[in-house]
Amino acid sequence: MEYQKGGTTEMKKSLLLVLSFVMLAAFTLAGCSSSKDSKSSEGTADTGKGTETQVQQEKKEDPVTLIWYTIGGPQKDQDKVMTEVNKYLVDKINTKIDLKVIDWGDYSQKMQVIAASGEPFDIAFTSSWAFNYVESARKGYFYELDQLLEESGKGIKEELNPAFLEGSKVNGHNYAIPTNKELPAQAVWRFNKNLVDKYKLDITKATTLESLEPMLKTVKENEPDVYPIPSNIGPFLPFDFALEGIPVGVALNSTDLKMVNIWDSPEAKQVFSTMRKYYQAGYLPPDVATKQGNEFEKTGKWLVDKQHTVPFADVSWSESMQYPIISTPIHEPLVFNWSVTGSMQAISAKTKHPKQAMEFLNLLNTDKFLRNLVNNGIEGVHYKKLSEGIYEPIPDSGYSMPAFTLGNMFLLDKLKNDPADKWEQYKKFNDSAKNAPLLGFQFDPTNVMTEIANVKNAVDEFGPSLNTGSVDPDKILPKAIEKLKAQGIDKIIEEAQKQVDAWRASK
Repeated sequence: MEYQKGGTTEMKKSLLLVLSFVMLAAFTLAGCSSSKDSKSSEGTADTGKGTETQVQQEKKEDPVTLIWYTIGGPQKDQDKVMTEVNKYLVDKINTKIDLKVIDWGDYSQKMQVIAASGEPFDIAFTSSWAFNYVESARKGYFYELDQLLEESGKGIKEELNPAFLEGSKVNGHNYAIPTNKELPAQAVWRFNKNLVDKYKLDITKATTLESLEPMLKTVKENEPDVYPIPSNIGPFLPFDFALEGIPVGVALNSTDLKMVNIWDSPEAKQVFSTMRKYYQAGYLPPDVATKQGNEFEKTGKWLVDKQHTVPFADVSWSESMQYPIISTPIHEPLVFNWSVTGSMQAISAKTKHPKQAMEFLNLLNTDKFLRNLVNNGIEGVHYKKLSEGIYEPIPDSGYSMPAFTLGNMFLLDKLKNDPADKWEQYKKFNDSAKNAPLLGFQFDPTNVMTEIANVKNAVDEFGPSLNTGSVDPDKILPKAIEKLKAQGIDKIIEEAQKQVDAWRASK
């Protein structure tokens, strides 16, 4: 009996052990089957769910913040708008923008200090007239963008007229993204239409500086308190300047690209003599050489000045001055280096985030929603949406940015008084342009820096009085030319000719 009892106990233990193994195996198999079925079901139901989870995990990483300097007047609601901008950017490219706006008059000097000191920034506005693009690129402040454009900026290349990128190369490379706006420059005579209509003037005859004389005479005789030419208009000279502010360049119709002293040309002598004639006739204010500002635009006491036009410029000028303005062209639309580099965004050579910076610039130049948000602010707060693609700014709303400084203008919504085909006409204007002879040539001043500074001083000394006719060019122009030579203009011409010959040969 003891044996049976003991045997029964051992049998129970063995049976329990076997059952345990069976149940464990069953649970294991059930778990594997359930797991496999679950994975199979998930894969069948939504093959993208794993990718979505991965993206969500990636987005949990802290977004990159880019410091962006630009020019303009600081805006009260800037932070409010940038909050909305950053919500959009984080969703799109996991990036934020820290926008810093520096006032117009301070921008160049402050950015030079920031760049030279190595203070961190990622993107900055640059141009031919503020925080000089070519000079800053040569100093090594800007990141070379050729490869970045191919990798992360293809949308920019598709949007821009090729002349923008070609004309803004420095030593064969791009260092900033030009704003997609008017490409060429076209000088025009701009007229006060009230006086044109009053005296039945035929402005279609206004083709040259000399052709203005009958109109100037008529207005002065009938409006003795009006100076028909109200300011230093900087008379047009038919040359492509190698360096801004220095009278060295080639004739616009040049085929051999011969560099000359522009002030020592027959064209300059003719212009200075005509302006002298007009000054003596009382067509310009007596203090015009030193007169600052544009008060004449407010008073309407003027007939003609010289400006550069864009499509529908007459409409914009008329709205700004609150009286009608009309204009006639002085020359055909021409693409100059300075017109191509009139508004650009550069990436800092020291940025830690070049890829993200280019991704942002690409989005700014291709994404209509983002471009309008940065430019116009928040709907209902800073502007009213009148219809699809048409808006009206809310006065004194706390946000009003200069559109031409920020990126692709062709993406912007139109104001209610803008022509329906506004941007189409801009593209047509761009396509109609011819290239100036030095387009793509960037003069390197390194070897003649002292001469350039000295010549610039001589230009500042004589230029305003010669341009306005305030002095007799027969007496003063020879002295000015002599001073230019003494200060080294011939050395600048020689250096420019050597460089342009090498550039031409490389093409």
